[in-house]
Amino acid sequence: MIPIVRKATLKDLPILLEFEQSLIEAERPMDSNIKENPISYYDISLFIKNDDADVFVVELNNEIVASGYAKIKEDRHYFKHDKIGYLGFMFVPEQHRGNGYNKLIMDALLKWCKSREIYEVRLDVYDNNPSAIKAYEKVGMKKYLINMSLNIKGLDLK
Repeated sequence: MIPIVRKATLKDLPILLEFEQSLIEAERPMDSNIKENPISYYDISLFIKNDDADVFVVELNNEIVASGYAKIKEDRHYFKHDKIGYLGFMFVPEQHRGNGYNKLIMDALLKWCKSREIYEVRLDVYDNNPSAIKAYEKVGMKKYLINMSLNIKGLDLK
């Protein structure tokens, strides 16, 4: 069967909420700052309803096998462009990885941004997630800005 890329609807919310929890659990070992459950990263229903955001899914045999969202955000005042497309919630369940579904999602998100005359697109990815970095580089993304972190609670700052 051929995978279908489409905009998510509110009927998809139960599986998308499962995807979100799976994403959180996958990222938890990479980030000790993530709170304990129950937590949520996104207001997915708002993204589905909002004009400045959209959620896309890949469906195969009536099963959702990938997700992602694009959201228009204000950028820093000193950049050439006022707004960027921010991508997130790219998730493919483990049993469906390696089939090109992330690329289908990314293509849909980039097309959505371009249709709104948003030409600068960004996303965040953990540095210790090389498979995700590779997937994003495959569609043309490049490393851009490194966000550094330091917990100073136990640091002796005399």
